[in-house]
Amino acid sequence: MSDKWLQRFYQMAELVASWSKDPSTQVGAVITQHNRVVSLGFNGYPHGVSDSAGEDSRDLKLLKTIHAEENAILFAKRDLVGCDMIVTHFPCPNCAAKIIQTGITSVYSPPPDPEFSSRWGDKIKISESMFAESGVAVVWLDTGH
Repeated sequence: MSDKWLQRFYQMAELVASWSKDPSTQVGAVITQHNRVVSLGFNGYPHGVSDSAGEDSRDLKLLKTIHAEENAILFAKRDLVGCDMIVTHFPCPNCAAKIIQTGITSVYSPPPDPEFSSRWGDKIKISESMFAESGVAVVWLDTGH
């Protein structure tokens, strides 16, 4: 994928992330194939569940939230073998497992910032290891942030 297309898709992931009502972390994901958008997703509560992300405890919020990667996979409703995923934040191990299982071949993400790494560093290492073992390419983006 060319740098021009990657920049466009990353900007799209950032826009999609802004739709999340999560007050602490807004995450966006874009699934593409051959420079075409296949699906989009952002983190949030399932349809029909009271969207009170700002009111629930952190533990309860984590249990209720569907991650951006999961939403993009679910919304696609199609075979994702050979697709790419562009994300605003590096996937957790649960999302990494789903990405691997769908046949997505590449994940493009900015390197985790220090604050994100301090909270999720152990999980990031697990996801990186899972991707390496399964052959999913991880491409670190220079987003200029």
